[in-house]
Amino acid sequence: MASMAVQLVGFFLGLLGFAGTVAATLLPHWRSTAYVGSNIITATAYMKGLWMECVWHSTGIYQCEVYRSLLALPRDLQAARALMVLSCITSVLASLVSVMGMKCTRFARSSLVKSPLALSGAICFLCAGLLCLITVSWTTNDVIMDFYDPFLPSRFKYEIGLAVYLGYASACLSLTGGMVLCWSSSGGMSRSPLHTQRNQPASPPPAFNNIYPPAPLYKPPDALKDNRAPSLCSLASSGYRLNNYV
Repeated sequence: MASMAVQLVGFFLGLLGFAGTVAATLLPHWRSTAYVGSNIITATAYMKGLWMECVWHSTGIYQCEVYRSLLALPRDLQAARALMVLSCITSVLASLVSVMGMKCTRFARSSLVKSPLALSGAICFLCAGLLCLITVSWTTNDVIMDFYDPFLPSRFKYEIGLAVYLGYASACLSLTGGMVLCWSSSGGMSRSPLHTQRNQPASPPPAFNNIYPPAPLYKPPDALKDNRAPSLCSLASSGYRLNNYV
């Protein structure tokens, strides 16, 4: 029962990480305008994401424009797109495999593949968290390097957006859920029926009487009941004549 509860906790943590990864992938707040230099007082704020670029005006108008050309984008943005989409796909696969492998479901309940399925889902959650963590760390490094570049004009400098922080939180949730699922699944595999059969003490050998039935009692033949040879009278009385043998 405790192992089932631990599996549920790990699964829901991974599910929260998956939802956060999807939200971070779609939101345009990966880079926001840095208010430095001449940009301290401005009427507009620019935000860039993986799929669109948005402008916020002080009047309350919010406008977004989707990137129209894929090949015209920088290579780091293309790589970030690919990694985040791959992280979402891996999270979906992890959710499906984990549901089939958890003890609270009816799928393959009495089969030995139950614990390996849960372990596979946990590994997929770990991979999804690592992909998301690599992407947000890469973006953070690029933003910091551009911000401290003295030759870059102030209007081209950006700060870390809210979507990047959401990506960090989602990656941590996915990694935590994957580790919890790994721990609970490895404990279930060590207590599988195969191991319990090996650990059971050897049963004593069956009794000898149960394998081989007792031997029948010895009965002497009728000819040996008396040590005397049969007489002629007895032969005649039994239907035999002496003249038939002479």
